Amino acid sequence: MNIIKSSLVLAFLMMLSCNSTKKEAVTTTEETTFKLEDVLQKNVAKLEEVSKGLAHADSLPRNIKGENTNWGFVSYTDWCSGFWPGTLWYAYEASNNEEIKKQAERFTDPLKPIAFTPADNHDIGFMMYCSYGNGYRLTKNEAYKDILLAAADTLATLYNPKVGTILSWPSQKHKFKYNTIIDNMMNLELLFWAAKNGENKGLYDIAKSHAEKTMNHIVRKDSAVYHVGSFDEETGKFLRGYTHQGYAHESMWARGQGWGIYGFSVAFRETGEQAFLDTAEKLANHYMNRLPEDKIPYWDFDDPNIPKSPKDASAAAVAACGMFELSQLIQDENKKEKYFNAAKGYVEELSSSNYLSGDKNQALLLHSTGHYPKNSEIDVPIIYADYYYMEALLRLKKINANNLSELALK
Repeated sequence: MNIIKSSLVLAFLMMLSCNSTKKEAVTTTEETTFKLEDVLQKNVAKLEEVSKGLAHADSLPRNIKGENTNWGFVSYTDWCSGFWPGTLWYAYEASNNEEIKKQAERFTDPLKPIAFTPADNHDIGFMMYCSYGNGYRLTKNEAYKDILLAAADTLATLYNPKVGTILSWPSQKHKFKYNTIIDNMMNLELLFWAAKNGENKGLYDIAKSHAEKTMNHIVRKDSAVYHVGSFDEETGKFLRGYTHQGYAHESMWARGQGWGIYGFSVAFRETGEQAFLDTAEKLANHYMNRLPEDKIPYWDFDDPNIPKSPKDASAAAVAACGMFELSQLIQDENKKEKYFNAAKGYVEELSSSNYLSGDKNQALLLHSTGHYPKNSEIDVPIIYADYYYMEALLRLKKINANNLSELALK
């Protein structure tokens, strides 16, 4: 009888111990739970404060170097000029704060000349769709629409029908001949939108052709991408692939992979071409399979100095946006969940103390890498990381609220 009592007491104590452990585990989980709205609103408050302190609307944040705590600036002609006003538009979307809207308008306005100046690079999409595009989406300002349509026509002047792509860098033809880069996939959304909202319906054909040529030649058989594709300008023949910002021609440059995931997802959304969706999936799977433990990539997956190489938070933010997009386009429920959960994981890690700037400086995110081979913007805050991070937070919020409408302009 005493043995039975002893056994019952022991079992009871073990049960209490297990329950205590479970409660402790639950408490720990609750303490570390990612609070999306809290993060988003803290970012909004920071962006409002920083924007009010910037006196010159034609000087736009790009990076924070060295021991500096404040943004370094570029003019409206820099390829990154649209990301700061775009980030403010996202902050306005997240808050309905009229003061932030005023700041977004103030920093958007100086970019207007880009739409009416002869094109000298493909970045018109980044510059205008991120700024005026988000502005029009949120305000339906008809003046913004007219400027966007003009910008799309300007971008289209770089299209060569013999090659079937938009020339990315006219200034680099001496080095790469007729060149098209993976980043350019992100600029097609401006053309797709303009084809639907303006009178130049041929812009759709240009964007689709560009996506097809990129898919056929710049996407490699190993499911990574070249940064640069070189073509014969007269025959359209693909000559070879290069890197420019990656470690090697055949390496996997992290941000380029993100551009591809996002760009081909949008191309499928706009055309319905299954091959574009298959390509986005292929690139996303390869990216996911090669990520380090914390799910934030090193600047290039094949840098031999890993794990001592710098990370690229901007690549993670771009990939998160692309995979959220992909998760809402794909029909297979298991795949939908896979891409959504992957993107959510990237956003959660970016929102941790490992990557979130807090009060360290004026940026939102730390640890991005711009152009490693040129020793430019290494392990620093960069404005496009903040832009795509805010976009990813808003995408996650919309999906969580069962609002599956896309961020594309309507």
